Amino acid sequence: QVQLVESGGGLVQPGGSLRLSCAASGISFSLTAMGWYRQAPGKEREWVARITTLHNTNYADSVKGRFTISRDNAKNTVYLQIDSLKPEDTAVYYCNGLRAQYDWGRGTQVTVSS
Repeated sequence: QVQLVESGGGLVQPGGSLRLSCAASGISFSLTAMGWYRQAPGKEREWVARITTLHNTNYADSVKGRFTISRDNAKNTVYLQIDSLKPEDTAVYYCNGLRAQYDWGRGTQVTVSS
């Protein structure tokens, strides 16, 4: 059974930073490209970052230069370092495979507000 558990969110002021984590189980993690997604209130879920099995990364234009995705295959965990947070980054953040092929976890709430 696949399980994705996101953590690390919180309330942060504009310009602040957070490091999100996603622990995966039930998949061959080291063989799976992973992505981070987010869903803001009243909006569709959107992709923000991806990392391949070779650690190649790509980012949505809206987060490029501020978000950094990484992975630790020994811990079956993918991370998202978020810097220079903006109010428009407020959303629930999720991880999944690149085709969103697994059941979604509960996500972790990121709120950017002064």
